[in-house]
Amino acid sequence: MAKLHDRLASQIPALRDGMHALVKEHGNKVISEVTIAQTFGGMRGVKGLICDTSVVEPDTGLVIRNIPIAQLANKLPEEVFYLLLTGELPDAEALADLQGDLRQRAQVPDYVWTVLRAMPEDSHPMTMFNTAILVMERESIFRKKYEQMHKEEYWEAALEDSLQLIAKLPGVAAGIYRLHYKKGEPIATNPQLDWGEDYAAMLGLPDPSGEFANLMRLYMTLHSDHEGGNVSAFSCHTVGSALSDPYYAVSAGMNGLAGPLHGLANQECLAFVLEMLEKFKGVPTDEQLRQYSWDRLKSGHVIPGYGHAVLRVTDPRFNAFHDFGARACAGDNIFKMVDAIFRIVPGVLKDQGKAKDPWPNVDAISGSLLYHFGLTEFDYYTVLFGVSRGLGLCAQLVINRALGTPITRPKSVSTEWLRSQSKSDRLAA
Repeated sequence: MAKLHDRLASQIPALRDGMHALVKEHGNKVISEVTIAQTFGGMRGVKGLICDTSVVEPDTGLVIRNIPIAQLANKLPEEVFYLLLTGELPDAEALADLQGDLRQRAQVPDYVWTVLRAMPEDSHPMTMFNTAILVMERESIFRKKYEQMHKEEYWEAALEDSLQLIAKLPGVAAGIYRLHYKKGEPIATNPQLDWGEDYAAMLGLPDPSGEFANLMRLYMTLHSDHEGGNVSAFSCHTVGSALSDPYYAVSAGMNGLAGPLHGLANQECLAFVLEMLEKFKGVPTDEQLRQYSWDRLKSGHVIPGYGHAVLRVTDPRFNAFHDFGARACAGDNIFKMVDAIFRIVPGVLKDQGKAKDPWPNVDAISGSLLYHFGLTEFDYYTVLFGVSRGLGLCAQLVINRALGTPITRPKSVSTEWLRSQSKSDRLAA
């Protein structure tokens, strides 16, 4: 990791100075107001976090370090990790250096497999994934060096732990897939392959065309980061702010990702696609699909994968997956179904007039592509998401330790206090 470490070391002093100067000169400037509705509504829209790795804007979608995600669709996940940390895409030498470092760390310890094999057979794949991360915490450099480190050195130990984690996550995740679904023994990492390609190979699915490996590269890049306020990133940030090492913090993020409201959306979208194919014994006509969509909306149900809490345009990650599907599996009925929904449903939602965002998000297609290539076990999909999101979680941790971000400790208030404030406002009016 010499080149990545050295590049970060050259950048961090200026980042610290810039942060301190901003706080000193403008620390009292108000950047957000909080309503009672937001207080009860999960703090949605409240500006109270710093995340420089990525932002999500309503009219652009995900932007990683000032580069729209659509422009990164052809980049390797390792390149994106370097970008998340430094704000720069690596040159060929820096990329090779990072890839070589990850390959040296990729071997999963034997004790991890011993623990996973001892778990009940009906353990959820995400439980197994998170257990493996926690079991490896014994190797944390951050924890071992904590008492001897100065706080300005925290980022180096966090980077070391993060590289160890990122290097091993594909092997752990692929091994869980093979053990849990009785596909055979875990497949060893191949040092000749890149990070995403190696993950695809370790899953053991047939891939004569090489397109499944391409899908894994794309999937890992598109899901790598999504600013700092989502449940997994915020949970990871909060635990890390207590100076818990990256193993503990990333584990916390994965626990959040396992929740149905965060990591299960692509499964629901895929189930909807398969349900329609079964109902119509194939891809329906446009008119059949339009009527089915209206009937579903009138019965009080939503169209899975359509609409987004922030976006007001088609998710550019959907577009990237759609372009891939059009090239790699255009003749598959599952892709044809996804494509038909994309052509028809936004118009239906516009006519209905209730949806703030009638366009598809990334979940409307990602599961369908996985299914096409033989990864048909729905409850494993969140593990894939977790491997990818580990890139962003770790990058944010390293940066926060470099900046000396303090412990997260928002002030809570009681419902009675809110009632008293509401009464005061009415009296003042």
